[in-house]
Amino acid sequence: MNILSITPIYIAILGILFVPFTMRVGLYRVKNKIDLGDGNDDTLFKLNRGQGNFVETVPLAVVLLLLMELLGAGTTWLHTLGALLVGGRVLHYVGITGVGPGIGRPIGMFATFGVYAVASFWILLDVLG
Repeated sequence: MNILSITPIYIAILGILFVPFTMRVGLYRVKNKIDLGDGNDDTLFKLNRGQGNFVETVPLAVVLLLLMELLGAGTTWLHTLGALLVGGRVLHYVGITGVGPGIGRPIGMFATFGVYAVASFWILLDVLG
């Protein structure tokens, strides 16, 4: 039996999402012959920020979820926060890159910050009990 059974699902989903987010940057670079930086290209800048923000926000969130699971958080907590994280990251990405409506960006960040806050308080309450 594995110690972790829920958080790895969301980590795997986030890992899968990271592949096309990263591929879009690389393919755009190749197509437009932009080796380093963003070449003052607004589209590449947005793609870079979509991928970069994912890289900046996901690691801490999954560490918090992993810690919650190790501390014995229930499946409802873990699935709710995991789904909120995945949904938030997708909404942010489509909003910042222009794939979807721009409103996805703030909604996605709010969702991610919500995961940070709820998970952090859950951990503190559990540990300090």
